[in-house]
Amino acid sequence: MTVTKKFIIDFDSTFTKVEALDILGEISLKNDPEKAKKLQAIRDITDQGMEGKLTFRESLVQRLDILNANKEQIGDLVIALKKKVSDSFQRNKEFLQENAADIYIISNGFKDFVVPIVTDYGIKPENVFANEFVYDESGKISGFNKDNPLSKNNGKPETIRKLNLEGDIYVIGDGYTDYEIKASGVANKFYAFTENVHRPSVSSKADHIAPSLDEILYVNKMNKKFSYPKSRINVLLLENVHPIGIELMKEEGYNVEVISSALSEEELAEKIKKVSVLGIRSKTQVTSKVLENANRLIAIGAFCIGTNQIDLETCQEKGIAVFNAPFSNTRSVVELAIAEIIFLMRGLTDKTSSMHLGKWDKSATGSFEIRGKKLGIIGYGNIGSQLSVLAENMGLDVYYYDVVERLALGNATKIESLDELLKTCDVISLHVDGRKENEMLINQEKLALMKKGAYLINLSRGHVVDVPALKEALESGHLAGASIDVFPSEPKNNSEPFVSELIGLPNTILTPHIGGSTLEAQQNIARFVPGKIIEYINTGNTYNSVNFPNIQLPFLQDAHRLIHIHLNEPGIMAKINRVLADFSINIVGQYLKTNEKIGYVITDIDKAYSSKVIDELKAIEGTIRFRVLY
Repeated sequence: MTVTKKFIIDFDSTFTKVEALDILGEISLKNDPEKAKKLQAIRDITDQGMEGKLTFRESLVQRLDILNANKEQIGDLVIALKKKVSDSFQRNKEFLQENAADIYIISNGFKDFVVPIVTDYGIKPENVFANEFVYDESGKISGFNKDNPLSKNNGKPETIRKLNLEGDIYVIGDGYTDYEIKASGVANKFYAFTENVHRPSVSSKADHIAPSLDEILYVNKMNKKFSYPKSRINVLLLENVHPIGIELMKEEGYNVEVISSALSEEELAEKIKKVSVLGIRSKTQVTSKVLENANRLIAIGAFCIGTNQIDLETCQEKGIAVFNAPFSNTRSVVELAIAEIIFLMRGLTDKTSSMHLGKWDKSATGSFEIRGKKLGIIGYGNIGSQLSVLAENMGLDVYYYDVVERLALGNATKIESLDELLKTCDVISLHVDGRKENEMLINQEKLALMKKGAYLINLSRGHVVDVPALKEALESGHLAGASIDVFPSEPKNNSEPFVSELIGLPNTILTPHIGGSTLEAQQNIARFVPGKIIEYINTGNTYNSVNFPNIQLPFLQDAHRLIHIHLNEPGIMAKINRVLADFSINIVGQYLKTNEKIGYVITDIDKAYSSKVIDELKAIEGTIRFRVLY
């Protein structure tokens, strides 16, 4: 005989993200000159009650006295609370609806606002137990029903005893009064719910700490929405990822760790062992040695354009999807390139340095307008092509060279060879990717081909330019100036010193890899990359992945989704379908895409599956990784 599980759920800071009386205070004290002081007093009293430092009734009386609220304001409170339901409860609305008969809300809050919120999620009004306001003739809250056991200490255990529930009783809550239920012997387990508030004095007494409702459903094998609780997905974000990106990952329910600097290969190889999602920028090297330990890693987010710092081939072999932000900082890099062209051709860096030393050197020598000059762009991708448009609008004649056939924008002229471009242009701006073929692209020989008095700008990759050769070209006067934002070797963080042969050279702009470091670009990247990773984890979509076949599909409500990543070998699709057929599983939809190395299959099925199906799908020869999404 199956034992029924009954779930007792707290309301404040559990079902909702907030303490309802705190929000009521924001409403009722809106025009009170001492609003801030009174709201803080309410919060302090709430915390003391939750931690067991005040009796619950003392806490309730004191808070209601400060609130000075009325019935009309309860309606405003309900509207506010409907927007404050905890994320994991919103995600698992289907579970709450399907199991409504076995779910009880037992709260020290008030039915007046609790019932309208929880019934939206299918919970039965008769399964809601809470306090009741007492109103005077004018509608003002004058007190509460003192006969209600929930207005007293240990009111929750007393309420549960009277229900005479059969089966195992599991309590989910964040406060001391929730722990009291287990302590009194009327519940089998107490889950300390920490999604919104973590009270160590309470969680230390819990049978299980639950960062979300997903976690509770997972350990009880009751999760239909997702196959794995998001709180168990460990995310490691390195190199000062913008706070928006961090917050998006946390809001999704992941367990997020943030480290401000890059990690060495040895440090990352050790750290990666327990990581499911890695977020980096340009300095962290994700090598094959690191990936050897990455047995839990399912995705990497490069919070930048380039991915040459990641061993994409090994990631592919291990079934790790990689996402970057190919467009998010384009405008920022282009604006810096335009600024550097003007600065170099006016000699502004040297002039401003002299002024700071107290030297007045007013002269037009070596100072030129950019209008009518020839700009040569090496690499006509997203950045190069946008630079082309802006530069032409400012009067530059634009020429470009790319190994890939690219459509010229505006009046830009394509040059068939790199050598011809170097010989032709007054300014050369590099916008190539980090592939090995581009290493030392601009070496001593290529620098010698550039026009005498020309300028070089590198906003692409550090290893693209031969730095000693560039130094020689600047010192000899063959080049009139250079602007370098990227270097073959860069400090891992802002505490390490910067060392370069280019320091102190005339008309040479050196910047600390900030081409895309604007507030707008970092915000765009911080939204884009987490969005792609979250979508991949939730739906299996690989659109914009740099190393996986691209598939984009909607989330299905009434199906289960299976993800199969395998070597691109003949017959694997047939084997997958044979396994499903053997278990009489109907396929709702199936999508396969391959590249030269791997195949990526999304299969939606319309019935429950047994663990044997999963085992057999994982056992298919050539399987790299298998995931059940929902």
